[in-house]
Amino acid sequence: METLALILAGGRGSRLDILSEDRVKPSVPFAGKFRIIDFTLSNCSNSGIFNIAILTQYLPLSLNDHIGSGKPWDLDRRDSKVTLLQPHSDWYAGTADAVRKNLAFVEKSDSK
Repeated sequence: METLALILAGGRGSRLDILSEDRVKPSVPFAGKFRIIDFTLSNCSNSGIFNIAILTQYLPLSLNDHIGSGKPWDLDRRDSKVTLLQPHSDWYAGTADAVRKNLAFVEKSDSK
């Protein structure tokens, strides 16, 4: 596992209005079959990136359930790892803050 992908998936999706009222933006259905995050996870898998950390925040349950073990994206392999990272206490103040608060995870991973 050389590359670590950090996927920021905690957006409230306020511009999506009613579509993201009960779920986080990456968990919003697309084309009746997919969720928005499916495209990002497929891109990682198709690019050979199998070490993925997903930073969640707002209403994460439907997203956590959808991702599960990562099997639909071939991320349940022995050399793969999908980690869901949620704020420990305070919500992230933005993109840079989300990354900063998870630097310890990045540093202890065996990725470059």
